[in-house]
Amino acid sequence: MAKGERKRALRGRAGRMKGGRGSGRASSGQVRLWGRHAVEAALKNPDRVHRKLWATREAIESLDGELPADFPLEYADVQDLARLVAKDAPHQGLVLECAPLEDIHLDEVLSGDADRPVVVLDQVTDPHNVGAIMRSAAAFGAAALVTQDRNAPPEGGVIGKSASGALEVLPWVRVVNLARALEQMAEAGYWRIGLTGAAQATLAEALPAGPVALVLGAEGEGMRHNIETHCDALARLPIGDQIESLNVSNAGAIALYAIATR
Repeated sequence: MAKGERKRALRGRAGRMKGGRGSGRASSGQVRLWGRHAVEAALKNPDRVHRKLWATREAIESLDGELPADFPLEYADVQDLARLVAKDAPHQGLVLECAPLEDIHLDEVLSGDADRPVVVLDQVTDPHNVGAIMRSAAAFGAAALVTQDRNAPPEGGVIGKSASGALEVLPWVRVVNLARALEQMAEAGYWRIGLTGAAQATLAEALPAGPVALVLGAEGEGMRHNIETHCDALARLPIGDQIESLNVSNAGAIALYAIATR
């Protein structure tokens, strides 16, 4: 069947969104994603279990690839979709409800590859920042993102949109004890570098030749003392005096570039 014919067939099977009303929240235990890149990446991820896709016809036409014949698809207009997502969220005509990704254990991602750093976030709670860091980490070939369960936002639409597809390809390890996770990284041969503006050494001076765990703290508060003491070195970015600090996601992107090009 030709591509155009397959899409016409899909449109013929899909129904109109009943009543055009949504709760704005995902079903219990499910994750709701929105935006073209986030939804398209989730649809292509074989590890995702999909529950339902709500979409405009134009958005379905823009997707890269075809949906399976029996995919649970329901057409809706833009106003209907706005009720399914967070207020003013840029859904771009696509809202997908799916199961959360399976948990990943830290030992599964500690490959010891010097070209693939591990990014550790200490109390970075803004989902926009976490998603942006995830996007940069995936772009620069990081092995994983590691966060503490109770001090990080859950998997969801804001992170998915900010990550622009990286949520589906970058392993995200959530641990109970971040300090213990850093000890495990050291045991696996990683040099743990905490990024802080108070450090004397620049990141370039602190970088080793081997595998790196890059530790980023929350904006304002920075890393907790216990996390700092679990780093092998503290380093700063060489920014000018006119600006006190960078957004944590910008700092993370620059640091990941420095690691990739050392």
